[in-house]
Amino acid sequence: MAVERTDVLVVGAGQAGIAMSEHLSRQKIPHLVLERGRIAEKWQSGRWDSLVTNGPVWHDCFPGLTFEGDTEAFAPKEEVAAYFRRYAEMIEAPVRTGVEVTEARRCEGRPGFHVTTSEGEVEARFLVAATGAFQVPVIPDVVPQTPGLTQIHSSDYRNPGQLPEGGVLVVGAGASGAQIAEELLEAGRAVHLAIGDHDRPPRRYRGRDFTWWLGVLNKWDAEATPGDSHVTIAVSGVGGGKTVDFRALAARGLHLHGRLERHDRGTVHFAPDLARSLADGDASYLKLLDEADAFVLRNGLSLPEEPEAREMLPDPPSVTDPVLSLDLTAEGITTILWATGFRQDYSWLKTDSFDEDGHPIHTRGIGQEPGTYFLGLPWQTRRGSSFIWGVWYDAGYIADHIAKQRGYLDFSPPRPIQERDPERKA
Repeated sequence: MAVERTDVLVVGAGQAGIAMSEHLSRQKIPHLVLERGRIAEKWQSGRWDSLVTNGPVWHDCFPGLTFEGDTEAFAPKEEVAAYFRRYAEMIEAPVRTGVEVTEARRCEGRPGFHVTTSEGEVEARFLVAATGAFQVPVIPDVVPQTPGLTQIHSSDYRNPGQLPEGGVLVVGAGASGAQIAEELLEAGRAVHLAIGDHDRPPRRYRGRDFTWWLGVLNKWDAEATPGDSHVTIAVSGVGGGKTVDFRALAARGLHLHGRLERHDRGTVHFAPDLARSLADGDASYLKLLDEADAFVLRNGLSLPEEPEAREMLPDPPSVTDPVLSLDLTAEGITTILWATGFRQDYSWLKTDSFDEDGHPIHTRGIGQEPGTYFLGLPWQTRRGSSFIWGVWYDAGYIADHIAKQRGYLDFSPPRPIQERDPERKA
């Protein structure tokens, strides 16, 4: 079978791959995008049924195409997948779906990479891993597999009816954990939620969504500093969008706990840090309100004051008298739902591009191995890098770099003019 050749091979046709294709096309750089599933597959099959975007559609989109309908709405996952299909069609992205990349290696004795796929061999001068940040679900090795206890990751959760009858322990207080815990509570389940470090922004403040505030305050463009760790954001677009308030959920019957630390003979044990985690979340919330108020004053904006946004519910008993251990059987808990994030998997990419833990070694997406690039990583260039709109700007940076590298590689100096022999007669 003949080997297909292209300048740039992009692996993945989610938001990162489609953004990459647009910028490469603008640079008139030949490329191919391979996707093992469908375009935006994770939005279609890797999320729960009721998922909506965490930002309003005026914000969570690419500059070249808006969502249809109310710009302040939060799009269901099916609409997000359809949006990326429309975008790929609009820009005529050269996407091939149903093609899995199984291995990519640097070519021997010549430039570029040799890539093995489920439909043949491809060689490319440049390789972009646009598989994003959410690849392999992470379930901590804490609770052993036990008869009568279902353990499921949030990526495999679809709806409350999917779970066995009984109570649910949700582990993780980011957007996924908070939203799923509330959905289960509304379905009449007994729900326990283990909370760790988190930021808790207001959904809206003074008439503007928090995504707008993070934009004008330059927080989306904040760059990571050495030693920074990722902190989850507790935010929700459900029901038109709301501020996540764990105390309010507790008042409705949800049981709050600190970080899940260990399991011992059917009992799980929690860290005594619930009050601190909630206080830190409150601090991040109030800090954003303070910065927003200062911005309004400094710029003379006519935005309505909202003093009630600073009112806090009293701490529930689960905070003032925390439950540090829980007998799962005695409490009727039949499911542990792990909203504990993902790890990256680049096992198919056989290049010198990774540290000892398998994390890409890169500078703003430019891989350590010349010719390799990464796109869609958290904090790749800034706080917004793994978000829909953020990945679009990072893709432009990578496309510019590829264009520059093509210029260097294609450069051929003019043949030098032979100097005349001064003793030779003309």
